[in-house]
Amino acid sequence: MTQNKNGNSQYDASNIQVLDGLEAVRKRPGMYVGGTDSKALHHLVYEVVDNAIDEALAGFCDQIDVIIHPDNSVTVRDNGRGIPTDIHPQMKISALEVVLTTLHAGGKFGGGSYKVSGGLHGVGSSAVNALSEWMEAKVWRDGKTYFQRYNRGKPEERVKVIGECPEDQTGTEISFLFDKEIFKEEPGYRYETLVNRFREMAFVTKRTKIHLVDEKDNKETTFYFQGGISSFVHYLNKDNVPLHPIVHAEKTIENVGVEVALQYTDVYTETVYSFANTINTIDGGTHLTGLRTAITRVINDYARSANLLKESDPNFSGDDTREGLTAVVSIKHPDPQFESQTKVKLMNTEVSTYVQQVIGECFKDFLENNPAAAKAIVNKCLTSSRARDAAKKARDLVIRKSALESMTLPGKLADCSGRNPEQTELYIVEGDSAGGSAKQGRDRGFQAILPLRGKILNTERARLDKILSNNEVKAMISAIGCGIGENFDIKGLRYGRIIIMTDADVDGSHIRTLLLTFFFRYMPELVEQGHLFIAQPPLYRTTYKGVHRYAYSDAEQAAILKELGSGSEKASIQRYKGLGEMNAEQLWETTMNPAYRTLLKVTVDDASQAAKTFEMLMGDEVPPRTRFIQTHAHEVRNLDI
Repeated sequence: MTQNKNGNSQYDASNIQVLDGLEAVRKRPGMYVGGTDSKALHHLVYEVVDNAIDEALAGFCDQIDVIIHPDNSVTVRDNGRGIPTDIHPQMKISALEVVLTTLHAGGKFGGGSYKVSGGLHGVGSSAVNALSEWMEAKVWRDGKTYFQRYNRGKPEERVKVIGECPEDQTGTEISFLFDKEIFKEEPGYRYETLVNRFREMAFVTKRTKIHLVDEKDNKETTFYFQGGISSFVHYLNKDNVPLHPIVHAEKTIENVGVEVALQYTDVYTETVYSFANTINTIDGGTHLTGLRTAITRVINDYARSANLLKESDPNFSGDDTREGLTAVVSIKHPDPQFESQTKVKLMNTEVSTYVQQVIGECFKDFLENNPAAAKAIVNKCLTSSRARDAAKKARDLVIRKSALESMTLPGKLADCSGRNPEQTELYIVEGDSAGGSAKQGRDRGFQAILPLRGKILNTERARLDKILSNNEVKAMISAIGCGIGENFDIKGLRYGRIIIMTDADVDGSHIRTLLLTFFFRYMPELVEQGHLFIAQPPLYRTTYKGVHRYAYSDAEQAAILKELGSGSEKASIQRYKGLGEMNAEQLWETTMNPAYRTLLKVTVDDASQAAKTFEMLMGDEVPPRTRFIQTHAHEVRNLDI
């Protein structure tokens, strides 16, 4: 950059950088896969699988295999038509090379190859290629097997024939290894994350088999659902008591396919998922808006016409009609408009109208033809409306009592002197004894302590009005400062880190689960934005020849004894069953000192699976919980008897 006569930097044509080919993807991976974290790493796999799903949507593929190899490379194989390998008329190279090395190249723009597609930006496979140390493509077409290999997006050689295959064999196989230069901190793929994603894909792409294999840990799972999203709703509700059979509708309007399945159950929460061309739009969009609007309107219209709402009663709000609702809406659009390349929100305005039309027709017919089920749904909405009114009064009381001045904060809260949320943290501590040690051992400049008395209310089994009457819950809401539920505002957050610190025993685990249930259901933004953590107190304190060492697991304890050259009979070993057993200095040294402590950040990879887990662990149904305990009992490591 040159300097002008005043010594300032000069901005001219020489400052404009042009990145050739896929260099832009490597330079700015966040623009294409959302970043370089674990979520982006898994997005690489989704982009390649999306292309196979597109073949399934077009009716040419019914088998997709995904294999995670021991070296963290991934293979995605389908039995679709196979990516074309003949010479592209404009680029003068094989179409396979064009697709995998050129942004905005693919068979999804002209409208002839795919009626609907999830990979419409045309950057998916080529972006994965750019962000991979190597990629190999194998295509079966026309009785031949074609092959090409790439290094960081660049082909080693032209597409070549490496063998023959049966005339009726077609398909594509993409193998790649993510580039450690890009994903520097990522150890590899999480099997459960992929399982959850592919389960959803199989639900919304009915009669397509998705087979996932993890060669590292010798695991495999196959997904195949004949019933599509109706099967999805049944899966989501299998631990709940349904109020009626699943309502399902499927219709095409103006070349846009709309499919919806819904069912009300006895729970107090809403479970709704939206998909566009099989992509889980986690931030919703116009199809989700249409679903919610239609359901609220249909229930209000029916309740009025059936005289289940009095003239003096107000209409149900959207919150009233969504309590206990489980629904899945899936649209297939020839030209979907997403908010970004990562496709988390659908933007097509016309879709809302189409979804409202489909749900309006099918749900209205269902209510009119099933009066007993309709009455059960309306009664649930009535109960929800009354409870919501009571909750509003309780919430307003909590909010009034949690104004910003420290004198109105909970009396049990030991606040910190710092006021910058980016630097402060709140420890939610089990019991007064541990709370006392934490208050004495903390750094008062940035650490606040809120001790809880016993176990808080199980928020999975209670409505908001009852939750807000619980003193421990009210204390947390007041201390955190963001409100709750529909009135939650992250701008009011008083502490940048909310840290759950409980005993390393069964009761401590139960209290931690109760707290996680509350935060997941009523303050999910704390989790989504990375503000919730779990402290890891030590299990053992080993003293040998005047040396004190702390261990956070049995394996670490064994390693310490070996390192000290001591058998367990020679060393003094203290097994901590509660935080209160540590004095203030020990608690600070092991669990609260940022220089040495271990904090686990709470994240949610898959909201539907998390919701099902909380329903199973904390809901009213006992048999699912019994099955879970019987299945996982052998995995328990620390059980106090």
